[in-house]
Amino acid sequence: QVQLVESGGGLVQPGGSLRLSCAASGNINSIYAMGWYRQAPGKQRELVAAITSGGSITYADSVKGRFTISGDNAKKQVYLQMDSLKPEDTAVYYCNANFGSNLWGQGTQVTVSS
Repeated sequence: QVQLVESGGGLVQPGGSLRLSCAASGNINSIYAMGWYRQAPGKQRELVAAITSGGSITYADSVKGRFTISGDNAKKQVYLQMDSLKPEDTAVYYCNANFGSNLWGQGTQVTVSS
């Protein structure tokens, strides 16, 4: 069974940091890209950051300079370091993997609040 397992969400104060991790398991030969999306209540799911197998990286404008995505192709893992967190970063964060098919993780809650 192919799946993505996320970890690292939680509650943090504004200005704080969190690190999200996502690991792919199952029969996956090659992953073309992995990324993180988020969905806040009442809003559409949006791209936060993505990284391709070749190392190309994309960030949403709202997180540039604050979030850093990295990946380990051999381990089929992707990470999201989130610094200088703001209340508007509060959302459920979903890991995504593109390996010909599109796979989503179950989501992890990130809450930024004092």
